[in-house]
Amino acid sequence: MTELRKSNVPAKHVVYQVFTRLFGNTNTTNKPWGTIEENGVGKFNDFTDKALQEIQKLGVSHIWYTGVPHHALVRDYSQFGISSDHPSVVKGRAGSPYAVKDYYNVNPDLAVDPANRLEEFKALIERSHRNGLKVIIDIVPNHVARRYQGMTNPQGVEDFGASDDTSVAYHRDNNFYYIPGEAFQVPEAKNGYQPLGGEAHPDLAEPYEEFPAKWTGNGSRLAQPQFDDWYETVKVNYGVSPDGIKDFDELPQGYEHQDHEAHYQFWQERTVPSSWKKFRDIALYWLDMGVDGFRYDMAEMVPVEFWSFMNSSIKHVNPDAFLMAEVYQPHLYRDYIHLGKMDYLYDKVDLYDTLKRIMQGKGSTDDIVGVQNELMDIEHHMLHFLDNHDEQRLASPEFAGCAEKGKPAMLVSTTLSTSPTMIYFGQEVGEPASEDAGFGLHSRTTIFDYFGVPNHQRWMNGGEFDGGQLTDKECELRDFYQRLLSFSLKNTAMTGAYQELHRYNRQHSQQYNEHLFCFTRFDERQKLLIVANFADIDQGAVKIKLPADLLDTWQVGDGDYQLSEQLYGNESVTLSVVEGKGEAEIMLPPLAAKIYQLD
Repeated sequence: MTELRKSNVPAKHVVYQVFTRLFGNTNTTNKPWGTIEENGVGKFNDFTDKALQEIQKLGVSHIWYTGVPHHALVRDYSQFGISSDHPSVVKGRAGSPYAVKDYYNVNPDLAVDPANRLEEFKALIERSHRNGLKVIIDIVPNHVARRYQGMTNPQGVEDFGASDDTSVAYHRDNNFYYIPGEAFQVPEAKNGYQPLGGEAHPDLAEPYEEFPAKWTGNGSRLAQPQFDDWYETVKVNYGVSPDGIKDFDELPQGYEHQDHEAHYQFWQERTVPSSWKKFRDIALYWLDMGVDGFRYDMAEMVPVEFWSFMNSSIKHVNPDAFLMAEVYQPHLYRDYIHLGKMDYLYDKVDLYDTLKRIMQGKGSTDDIVGVQNELMDIEHHMLHFLDNHDEQRLASPEFAGCAEKGKPAMLVSTTLSTSPTMIYFGQEVGEPASEDAGFGLHSRTTIFDYFGVPNHQRWMNGGEFDGGQLTDKECELRDFYQRLLSFSLKNTAMTGAYQELHRYNRQHSQQYNEHLFCFTRFDERQKLLIVANFADIDQGAVKIKLPADLLDTWQVGDGDYQLSEQLYGNESVTLSVVEGKGEAEIMLPPLAAKIYQLD
């Protein structure tokens, strides 16, 4: 018998991740290592009311503006009082958004007037809110750019490392870890790599200087890290000594059951390391500006006690703040949710990796059952996605090779749980990321370079944001995403109960196979049957069986009932219930993704 799962959560959310620098760029040159003048760059102002309205109508509740905080980049902004960054410790020409240089301002590339860049971002926050979207930005707690320099710090705010004792490797209130007596050296390059693709640059005439050397962002303790290390960043010290001793109080037993306010009160009575207070103040600064939530980069590399302190401080100010994080170690999930007070964690190594293997023909839909069962106690907290800036584009040959193969996976990813769904801009029109951009290589949309995103640009249509240049196939794909995401936001069963039907059908339906997956979502108002065909072959008419325990819960007796398809509204099938058990014959063409409602 399939176990019944219930959940009581207030709302379903959909996050639209957009790489802010790339979104509004209409330039199609796409020269590897190209400059702004050659390849163009998107601006805050490109997110017009029309653009934001179309994103919201796609079925989106939150927009994550990736790459907003001022990060290290090569372009000269000295006329605006901004210090230059050395090209040898900048990845790409446009720079990594995860090498933040100034947490109290925004990337000058994104502003029409760099001197007015913060005001332009404030206007974007207001515009987003006006168009029904809540705003998320990045906070990167584990590391900052090698040359951090706050130019517009609020009064009394001191830069990271400004008061550090650099004569010692570690002190609780140092913001960084040091290698006393040794100078930093740029890593030895691999595969012929040269900064800026080998282009001459005046700053390269002298080597980058850092003395004493600091630990690198991924934890490397070498004065000359490896090329594959996060050498453009330095690791932030949270009061954990090099041998792993925590120089702060730990949460008492039982605090995993306490709410945000109890965690907040716990930390009010204790001293905490300097870095904790710096990041708390950064978060509160952006909340005060109108930001609605944060995405935390590599949260698992920072102690869970800090997250209790940080997130309870945020929730004390804004209980509705949206807090999502990267954590890739399943054994840590529950600590970071219950002790760290995270709202949502990436469901990467479980559901995403499982769906990817299925789409690539390397796995079976049987595997989804175990994933969902393993995470059921925290299912609401596991954010689902098929595309983001770190992963290969779904439509790339290295992933699925065809955007349409993502339809059944997107159906399952979106409707399986009460958790939020995230999509990455361009995913909804099949962007394959087929170009090498310079530092960024094909299959992933570059986060390091000035570049255009071709499929997305066709939807953007020169700033009209009406899909005017999309192919028919791309239009159909976007229409599917809009129908699915909108359905997930508007229908109450999406935050209701879940019952898996896959194993029952594997046992009792001859036509049902390892390429299919079905389950139900329901509440007092809606009874939904969700069916996906991951195969690109026609399965024909498949008899989907509904067990007696489910129909008893639904209070559905013997007889014939109508199941109406919900995404397109062009189909209905008969559910026949005999002796308490149900059967519906459903046509499943290649890559079918269907939602039926019991009328």
